[in-house]
Amino acid sequence: MTETAHAVRTARRDCPECGEHLADGGRYVTWCTACDWNVDPEVRDETPPGRIERLRRRLAERYGEQLIADLAASGDLAASDGLAASGGLSDPAGAADATPAAGAAGVADPAGGTVPGAVGGGTVRPRRGVAGGLAAALAVAVHGVTLALFSGGLWLVVAGWSTGLQPVLGALLIALAVVLRPRFSRLPKDESHRPVLRRADAPRLFALLDDVAGTVGTTGVRAVVVDADVNASVSTYGIRQHRVLRIGLGLWQVLSPQERIALLGHEFGHYAHGDTRHSLLVGSAFHSLATWRYTLAPAPAHTLMEHFVNLVTALPRLLVEGILILLEHLTLRGSQRAEYLADASAARTAGTEAAAGLMDRLLIAGDIAGELRRESVAAQTRIGGGTAARREDPAAGLWERLAAHAASVPEREYERLRRAAERRGHQVDSTHPPTHLRRRLLMRGTPGGALIVLDEARTSEVDTELAGAMQSVAREFIRR
Repeated sequence: MTETAHAVRTARRDCPECGEHLADGGRYVTWCTACDWNVDPEVRDETPPGRIERLRRRLAERYGEQLIADLAASGDLAASDGLAASGGLSDPAGAADATPAAGAAGVADPAGGTVPGAVGGGTVRPRRGVAGGLAAALAVAVHGVTLALFSGGLWLVVAGWSTGLQPVLGALLIALAVVLRPRFSRLPKDESHRPVLRRADAPRLFALLDDVAGTVGTTGVRAVVVDADVNASVSTYGIRQHRVLRIGLGLWQVLSPQERIALLGHEFGHYAHGDTRHSLLVGSAFHSLATWRYTLAPAPAHTLMEHFVNLVTALPRLLVEGILILLEHLTLRGSQRAEYLADASAARTAGTEAAAGLMDRLLIAGDIAGELRRESVAAQTRIGGGTAARREDPAAGLWERLAAHAASVPEREYERLRRAAERRGHQVDSTHPPTHLRRRLLMRGTPGGALIVLDEARTSEVDTELAGAMQSVAREFIRR
């Protein structure tokens, strides 16, 4: 920024662009609602984009707007919103007691039995299209290379054993195939800064997760990992692709109960709608390509041999980079489409208002992360202070203070962030559509009710089960 926030607050009472009176932004940016002066000070000193970058941004904007138009015209969002009617769920007013209609096919629950309301007929199935088909074919080719290396190495070992040289080359190929093989993610270890909860540890929480997953038409999770991040996600681990939910308390604790339902509905929605990048085939291909890129990365060269190795690996390295970029672009449209469909699942599960509230909280994610860092620095200062300071527990009340900070953000700041996002436009390589567009699409038409209502009693039960993990994460975060 060329002007500090303090200077803007004290020296400029009228907008320098249009002359309108400026409301004091307090600890937030002071900006003009009439002409958007200072609405996005972070980019004020950025170098203007060149011709190619401007073209990329225009294409990204056209692409993003076309995606929204296609979704609206295709009726996919309406189909997702209408799952209650076709899936045997009761009216939203009685969603808390929703049960499947007679004969409805439930989805298997990890603990056995079925999850109510998980009916496949109403879920929007993945629409692969040409790009999705090409991405799948490219992923098969990536895995085929690894298989070919292993098979060729095995053949050299078996068929050329008498020659002496061929088995050595074959062993090298087998070793290379082992290094480049697809890898399955592992469940993180249970650590104090990242506790892992099982079904027996938090039965009320897992029952809630089963309800949300069943409502959007998919299965629940096997484990829950808790950390301090301002984020949340559902991913898979192991050969059997068990699911794990990661709850970042930096985000979870600033959400209202219904916004937490919206968050869960969104994350499970990725699996209900068949996000290409979440699939085993394409997802493991991304992991393999990342491993290839790391393996082929040039090393600091100090000898002639090191220069030779870097030269030999240059072409394969460029090939891998190109394949990775191609795979990312082939799955980009599907990933952004899946985000919109996951948002629709969030709105249907928790209600439109809660889903829109979640979008607002995502807008201030950077501010929340900054507040967490300030808490950590302040705690370290107190810990290093006198005897009285050391008697205090800086981890106590951390999440309550963070929630209070988020609740104090004025609506004017949310509006500024939305306008700033519109000015920045679409990002060419982003797997997520701009948050302000996601919110706008959610708010179209008549707001919908919630299929799951998280009442005060159930909220308290879930919070009680998470209390131990919250304290552990807070203490470890403060010690950083």
